[in-house]
Amino acid sequence: MKLSEIKGMLKSMDKVEFKLPNGTKVPSHFHVTEVGEITKKFIDCGGSVREEKAINFQLWEANDFDHRLTPQKLLNIIELSEKTLGLGDYEIEVEYQADTIGKYALGYNGFEFTLDPKYTNCLATDKCGVPPEKIKIRLSDLSSSNSCCTPNSNCC
Repeated sequence: MKLSEIKGMLKSMDKVEFKLPNGTKVPSHFHVTEVGEITKKFIDCGGSVREEKAINFQLWEANDFDHRLTPQKLLNIIELSEKTLGLGDYEIEVEYQADTIGKYALGYNGFEFTLDPKYTNCLATDKCGVPPEKIKIRLSDLSSSNSCCTPNSNCC
């Protein structure tokens, strides 16, 4: 989800909720302690120089059980960050403390924001020798009627 998308959603929401990949919700007394733009410059394993930009939200829960972040308050924080930092309209990453700091993509399921898992991947499979993933099929799913070669076709 891009920054412009969350801003549009917040305008019509009654409350802000985040759901973790395991189905539990971030406690309702969370704080958004950071909104910023992250630039990552790197070289992939194939030698290509790359740059990625993302908007970062950091969620944090404290002993402040009376705190509730309203949609308007979060929108105000985002707009102040845009004005002050000159943020671009990039995909949002969310940091949230679990056993260690977890990084999530931001989604929406129609009711609440979802913290969706992010995965690593090779960006240069064509250059670094990683073989493409083979398609797995069950032999029992193959039938001789779908085959171009049948015992009497003389194709072999």
